[in-house]
Amino acid sequence: MTPLGAALERTFGLDWLFKTRGTRPPPQEVTIVGINSGTGRALGLPSLPHYWPRTVHARLIKHLTEQNAEAIIFGIDFSRSKPGGEDAIFAQAIADADRVVLFEWLAARRERIVTAGGDDGGWTWIEQKQPPTGILAAAAKALGPFPLPKLDEAALQFWAFKPSAGGAPTIAALALQLKALTVYDQWLSVLKDARAPGVTHLPTHAGELKEPADMQHLMKMLRQMFQQDALLSRRVGEALERTHGERSDLKTRQMLTALAALYAGPNYYYINFYGWPGTIPTVPYESVLLDNNEEATAQRGDLTNHVVFIGYSDLYNPDRANGFYTSFTSRAGVDLSGTELMATAYANLLSLRTLKPSDTMITALSVLSFGLLAGILVYLLPATAAVPSALAFAGFYTLFVQWRFNEADLWLPLATPVLVQLPLALLLGLMGQYLLERRKEKQVTKAISYYLPENVVRDLTERQVDPTTLNRVVFGTCLATDMSEFITLAESKPPQELALFMNEYFDALAQALKRHSVDVMEFRADMIMCAFIGSARSPAACRRGMDAAIDVSEIIDRFAREHGSLHFNPRVGLQDGDMYVGHTGGGGRFLYSIVGDTANTAARLESLNKHLGTHILAAETVVQDSDGLLLRPLGSFRLRGKTDPTSVFEILGRKDSAKAEQLDLCSQFTEGLAVFQRKEWSRAASLFESIAKSFVNDGPSGFYLACSQRYAAEPPIYDGPAVIEMDEK
Repeated sequence: MTPLGAALERTFGLDWLFKTRGTRPPPQEVTIVGINSGTGRALGLPSLPHYWPRTVHARLIKHLTEQNAEAIIFGIDFSRSKPGGEDAIFAQAIADADRVVLFEWLAARRERIVTAGGDDGGWTWIEQKQPPTGILAAAAKALGPFPLPKLDEAALQFWAFKPSAGGAPTIAALALQLKALTVYDQWLSVLKDARAPGVTHLPTHAGELKEPADMQHLMKMLRQMFQQDALLSRRVGEALERTHGERSDLKTRQMLTALAALYAGPNYYYINFYGWPGTIPTVPYESVLLDNNEEATAQRGDLTNHVVFIGYSDLYNPDRANGFYTSFTSRAGVDLSGTELMATAYANLLSLRTLKPSDTMITALSVLSFGLLAGILVYLLPATAAVPSALAFAGFYTLFVQWRFNEADLWLPLATPVLVQLPLALLLGLMGQYLLERRKEKQVTKAISYYLPENVVRDLTERQVDPTTLNRVVFGTCLATDMSEFITLAESKPPQELALFMNEYFDALAQALKRHSVDVMEFRADMIMCAFIGSARSPAACRRGMDAAIDVSEIIDRFAREHGSLHFNPRVGLQDGDMYVGHTGGGGRFLYSIVGDTANTAARLESLNKHLGTHILAAETVVQDSDGLLLRPLGSFRLRGKTDPTSVFEILGRKDSAKAEQLDLCSQFTEGLAVFQRKEWSRAASLFESIAKSFVNDGPSGFYLACSQRYAAEPPIYDGPAVIEMDEK
């Protein structure tokens, strides 16, 4: 499903399903001790808990312990120490209880990476735990964060394990494991029966878990066991059947099953809400501390074996800052508190009733099937029956989705089929006509795209412009290449076979050019002329042309090898400058062409490869931004038909793949070229003769050797640096 479709399902579909289902009873033995706007007043303390002495929390722990609460989870930030002996008293109460989990912040930030060389390495996401103050952290049974994945503006998911925090278990998972310590011996026995890898390294009994680090280590080891052994979850299930079948204690079996699901499950889950704020039993904080108050005693009830979550939870004040928007945010604006979300997440894990979104395959089948069936109904039935039939079908589908949500906690797509696909199906008749017209337009566009660049096709078909307005003069880099030995090839193949062969050849080259975002491609017999357009004197356009030239040369070599005995010599010429791109022709027939001196010079440079025995030649102005490329200066040439000389460079390839002999050749050749340009013909001939002997197959060295010998015998008469006159193409 697309991101827009997923957002639609979260915003409308899921909201409908939750509200239609209504409230459902949460698991027993889960209680919230909530701090509300009146708690401070009832206890004779400031309204903000931040200013309360921590001895109050110590008293709370003592009372909850006396009432046999099995686990005590604080969703309050204790990262700042308090003056006097408050923290020590609070820490002692935590240690004496031996069942307290404290909340720790998970601070997240983006941080720039700087490489060892001082370069910018991009950004990374860093998450750092901020635990309670030291004395409190040391006294706790466990420490854990409770980050919520952010989806839109609502709280929809919770983490069980946070990969970006080193796989740390969150408070929901810690609460479940702490509750399950009562069945630790049975859990260990099941793991041994299931042949869990590394089970012998686990603590032998729950009493060994003394410090928060012990709990973290235990849970990470268990998580690693299940992640590394894909079949362990199945073996644990089979072991549970053998040792804790239907006749065993139901609570023990449920707890062991919940543990197995936790460690074998995903890192995060969708929250299965129980209802409006307060659906999970919420006891006012003050009612736990007021011993002699009958009303308070009635409010808190029996907390034996309960997992108690302590934090801000005001069921009547919509202005509190720690609320989260959910499907059950009340009309008065009261959101679910973070504490109730913690309790909900724990209850989901305990009861094995987290919300299960349908997988990608089921989602796709549901959406496609609904759209197809609704479309068929509307298409086959007359208009008077089509609308009620489609609405009835949508109603039946909605009932089915709601039933699966209520009974199996399965979240199937609802908003997309009912709110999007149903209206589309009802408009299928009109859409059919529209799509038919669009099909014709696409066929025309596709036909035109065979002959014009894509951007020109879009302008012609979408903007309905006059073709002559698309003509323009632009700056860019022209790349020219043709097929060597084309005449020989044409003589050896029938016309149809030759055309098929040339189309295959051109397609291979065109794909390479497209990878470098070529702007205009023109096919001329066996030649390709193309343009990489940029702003005035754009290095980027030149660089795209150079990179494309290297790829084109490699593809021509590979194409020749793939076709047996063909021996193509790659030839590419590059020149930058102003050029005309647009329509040329007459008599009502036009081609989209590249015209100008820039294109002409690129073609001349391409031809110069034949005389020099090279593959890629570029004008000096093209190679200004050539980092990472291996270049060789080849001197100045007055190309046929040109008035001014052109300084030419050979692009040999990329430096990182260059061989040592290539580097040596470039060095020696550059020295010889400098002597040649000073018109020291005899010395140049000697140097190039030496280079030609060392590098027998190097065309430029042989070319310059011949020129040097000819000029030594009959020196040319002109002033200025040496320029080679080219009388042939």
